Parts: sequence; C-alpha cells; structure tokens
Amino acid sequence: MNELELRTVNVTRYVTPLREGGSLPAIVEADDGFLYVIKFRGAGQGKKALVAELIGGEIARAIGLKMPELVFMTLDNSFGQSEADEEIQDLLKFSVGLNLGLHYLSGAITYDPIVSVADSMTASKVVLLDSIISNMDRTVRNTNMLNWNKELWLIDHGASFYFHHSWTTWEKHANGTFPLIKDHVMLDRATELETASTEIKSLLTDELIDQIVELVPDDFLTEESNPIPPSEKRNVYATFLKTKISNLDKLTKEANDARK
Repeated sequence: MNELELRTVNVTRYVTPLREGGSLPAIVEADDGFLYVIKFRGAGQGKKALVAELIGGEIARAIGLKMPELVFMTLDNSFGQSEADEEIQDLLKFSVGLNLGLHYLSGAITYDPIVSVADSMTASKVVLLDSIISNMDRTVRNTNMLNWNKELWLIDHGASFYFHHSWTTWEKHANGTFPLIKDHVMLDRATELETASTEIKSLLTDELIDQIVELVPDDFLTEESNPIPPSEKRNVYATFLKTKISNLDKLTKEANDARK
C-alpha cells in the first residue's frame, strides 16, 4: 500500500475569492470544519496546475520544507448556481468534481525578502527544489512563500513542470539545467547549496518519487485533447524527477554560479 496519502474533503461553503493572479483561487470551508485555499481544475492552466501543485508540494515536504497540508476537494454543482459574480460562477461550474486544496494558514503574511528572515539552509533547499521541479514562479515580484508562526511556508507550485504543456520536450528539460534560477528570490541567501544538495539526494529516493507521483489521480492526468494515458504521464513525471535528482550537482553548480 502506498505510504503517502492525501485526504479527500467536500467543499461546504465558498468563503471568498483570492484575486491574485489569473487563476482565482478561493478560501473555502470543508466538511471537516477547516478552511482551505482551493485551486480549481477549471482555472486557466487547468488540471496541469493541480498536478504541478501536488507533486511540487509533496517534494517540498519530503525534503523538510514547510508546506500546508494538501487535500483533494470535491466540489458539487450547487456553488456555481448560487454565485452572483459571473466570472466566479463560470469557474465554479467548470470545476465541479475533484480539485486540490491547501490548508489555509490564517494570519500568514507574504514573504518579503527585505524584512523577512530565512536561514541559509532553508533558502538553499528552496532554490534547489525549484531547480528540480523547474518552478519559474518564486521571484521578488511573486515570492509564493508565507511567514506563519515565525516560520517560512511554501505555497503555489502550479507553474512548475512546464514541459507538460507540450509533452514532446520533457527529455530535453529533464537533462537540461534551469537558467531561470538566476531570478530566484532566495538566491542571495542560499549559501549552503552543496550541503542542501547532499541532503536532498539522500531523501528523494526513487521509491519516494514513485510514491509521490502515484498520488496524482487519473482524473487530473486525463485530457480530451491528449491521448497519452495517465500511467504513461506518471512515468514521465517520475523519470523527469529522477533525472533531475541524478543531475543535482549540475543544478547546484548553476545556482552557485548565478549567485556570483
């Protein structure tokens, strides 16, 4: 049995939209009584963003970085019918079914590189995480990190694995580096990249990568416009990650060179 598992909850109340970016995530309440930030399958990047969010978030957790709990969220069609805002109404209608949520960190504030504190080991892990998953969206303009209870928490990995928007270039991306790391908001604090790299390689075993990728439901991997079966896509994600980890020394050097 897979050792990793995500809970499934049902959305019971739409609280408020988060009008940041184009995907209109929202704060919702679930039948377990907790609040979550829901990422909708009907948003701009569709289910691919949910796949990236799930895999990227669980990779972050596996290497010791703080991530809100991820859950599957079931949304029924009653929410779209009662929503007055037409844009949100459409989003809810297109998102009926299985979505992805992150536990809402009440009172958290956006990470600000000028005033926020992050230790060098954490910064180094974040930089290498984003190199591995090719996350282009952790810049000064949009840090996608929060300070909560005096600790750094990561959110929003939906822009990762951008090869999956075409599927034909994944091998090239897997064997390549990640030049966009030069724009990473944590790069100047990442002074322990070699130590972080050693730890990451010891933690991200092939077995763990397979378990994380196996968490992605078939539903998220099925597209009418793409006949590639879910099992084959899972194999691509797993092979991509294993290749990146095997080349982590190269990614570490690239990040170190960018720092200089």
